[in-house]
Amino acid sequence: MTIRTLMLSVATILALAGPGVANDGFGGLAATGLTFGQTDAVEMAEEDLFISVDRVAVDYLFRNRTAQDVTGEVIFPLPPVPLAGLLVSDWNLPDDVTQDNLVGFTATVAGKPVPVSVDRRAVIEPAWQDDRPLAEQYDTPGRDVTAALQGFGIPLTLDVQALQAHLLALPEADKAALKAQGLADFTAGDASMPAEAWPAWSVVLRYHWTQTFPAGATLRISHSYSNLPPGGLFAWDKKIEPDSYNAVLQKRYCVDEATSRGIVKRLTHVVDGETYVMGTHWAIDYVLRTANSWAGPIGKFRLTLDKGAENRLISLCADGVKKTGPTTFVIEKTDFTPRDDLRILVVAPVQP
Repeated sequence: MTIRTLMLSVATILALAGPGVANDGFGGLAATGLTFGQTDAVEMAEEDLFISVDRVAVDYLFRNRTAQDVTGEVIFPLPPVPLAGLLVSDWNLPDDVTQDNLVGFTATVAGKPVPVSVDRRAVIEPAWQDDRPLAEQYDTPGRDVTAALQGFGIPLTLDVQALQAHLLALPEADKAALKAQGLADFTAGDASMPAEAWPAWSVVLRYHWTQTFPAGATLRISHSYSNLPPGGLFAWDKKIEPDSYNAVLQKRYCVDEATSRGIVKRLTHVVDGETYVMGTHWAIDYVLRTANSWAGPIGKFRLTLDKGAENRLISLCADGVKKTGPTTFVIEKTDFTPRDDLRILVVAPVQP
């Protein structure tokens, strides 16, 4: 389900829904910047980061500290996309998930477009862990099973319907081997239920290109891509109970009293005499700590947040946030070493 489709259907759902469906929603992807392994030679002199519900754009100024050219792979990774998750829930992904450039990633170097390669890997992700650091999705996504799947002739596709058909058509010996290796599970069909195949792996996409940083010089690199965060229906309580899910969100996104009151005001609906504080939301994650793969702190850091509409509310754990326009906010820092990743909550009332 796309965001647009979700927004069109929410008004109908709200008329029927109680609090039990408050957090029904769609999955999505965390966002991040460029990595370069770990280097002491190239520093990030400037980073100008823009984040909205729909788009992420970053403009960097890198400086080679050394007297020699430095060449290596610049990498933009996506977090793992769990195929089993795509089978059981809606995801904020393009309609055509077969395209290589899933997020419309583009990059320029010194103002000129650069060709970007895309690699795909399959991983078995570690067991779910509450509050797992976002950066670990990129640093240690899981056990690589790409070669094993290729041995069975299984494509690394996000088209889960086509993948299910492919898996079900495999010889019984291959199905048994996949199950024994923990790569997939199968259920036999009967008169009331068709046979099913359940892939256990996630797909990781990595965009990359070879880049030379000239000796003792600066180089500007920019990139942008579609932001595909999770979100969906959202409920809030006038009084937040300590053990409630809203209390978890309040802590995660540093929702202060003024913002909490604003959420209640914007999201309150009366349906058939019943009052509901419900709307929609996006939970935007951005992995700032990939910047630490470059040498030293970020010399000048600027973050612009755009909530997209004046009637939306935004909350995150950060200091120095300045409102710069009807929908925009800016954070600026110097000699900045990210210690935490960004978690941003955007809440929207239902559109008539």
